[in-house]
Amino acid sequence: MLDAKRLKILTESAKYDVSCSSSGSARANTRDGIGNASPAGICHSFTPDGRCISLLKILLSNKCVYNCLYCPNRADADVPRASATPDEICELVIAFYRRNYIEGLFLSSAVDGSPDSTMERMLETVIKLREEYKFNGYIHLKGIPKADGLLARRAGMYADRMSYNVELPSEQSLKLLAPQKTRESVLLPMRRLAADKACSGGEKGKRGARFLPAGQTTQMIVGASPEADGRILRLSEAMYRKFSLKRVYYSAYLPVVKHSLLPEKCTGLLREHRLYQADWLMRFYGFSAEELAGEGENLPEEYDPKCAWALRNMHLFPVEINKAPLEMLLRVPGIGTGGAYKIVKARRSGALRFEDLAAMRIVLRRAKHFITCGGKFYGEERFSSVKELLASQERGAHCRQLSLFSLPEIAASAVTGQL
Repeated sequence: MLDAKRLKILTESAKYDVSCSSSGSARANTRDGIGNASPAGICHSFTPDGRCISLLKILLSNKCVYNCLYCPNRADADVPRASATPDEICELVIAFYRRNYIEGLFLSSAVDGSPDSTMERMLETVIKLREEYKFNGYIHLKGIPKADGLLARRAGMYADRMSYNVELPSEQSLKLLAPQKTRESVLLPMRRLAADKACSGGEKGKRGARFLPAGQTTQMIVGASPEADGRILRLSEAMYRKFSLKRVYYSAYLPVVKHSLLPEKCTGLLREHRLYQADWLMRFYGFSAEELAGEGENLPEEYDPKCAWALRNMHLFPVEINKAPLEMLLRVPGIGTGGAYKIVKARRSGALRFEDLAAMRIVLRRAKHFITCGGKFYGEERFSSVKELLASQERGAHCRQLSLFSLPEIAASAVTGQL
């Protein structure tokens, strides 16, 4: 059985992977209580229908032969080392599951020995869970770059989701900060998994599920290398298109380890936030990376990416709310996907008034500067004033706590995520 010391080392070593969100809680169970948030490695993730599930997030080993400069588990780092056997991980998962601590497993590993031997042990773990322990919970498996492609393909028959972390946006940065990795060593297995999933069709895995039913994801570190947001978004856009990724995760650089080639200060969380907003616009609003930021540009901090695009393209506004096509409504700041579809549906029955938009959860404080309603304009006409109003609203949104009694349009933007 995995002892508490090794459990702590292996779960704390896994916390820098942002594919899951940490619960951030240390609330322990009581004798007469129910549930427990204190066991190491418990984190939260979310299903496509919005349900929050708890996962055991752990490394099989943190003994790494690679020397990626940004990694706290790199070969020359002076940190406690530990590893677990496939049987120990399986026993831990089942024990936690029976106690209702978790609903699934997030399993990763440092490259302990060779890529093939590490991937073989990870594959052995998920096979044992599925076939010997009959575990039907969610499994997210981190693939090992440079491991044999057949190992990854077989793992895809047992795991719900797999991911290979791109980490750095360019080959040059990888050579400098992670010399034992190459861009192709990460992109090739992602390409193979995408092809295998596309070809599998109705192919069933050992437990009756389709090949990688939850698809694949990746992660990039933001700020450890000099690439601008425009470069990062173009790479994300290409991976979404070529590999049918479910998600690209962005992780603001934290100087956990010191090195002369690494920045001394952490990357602000605002930059990470702006990248997630831009990513959302690419995935659900029809924006391209080129529209949001130039190759060598960063996203502006003072506005969200959608407002920034609108301010650069004021010649396209205002748009008439009763006539504008769906594609253009989605580009109006303050109108989200839900609001845009409501507008299109409602105006079939008659002309919409400005007052009607509030009931549709349109964020009018932003939208009114970019629309007309029945030919009437309700916003600020001076461009400089619009910029200042949007910037002040953004500053206010960061410092104001949401209340149950907030203005409906403010609450709507927080609840629905409308940009």
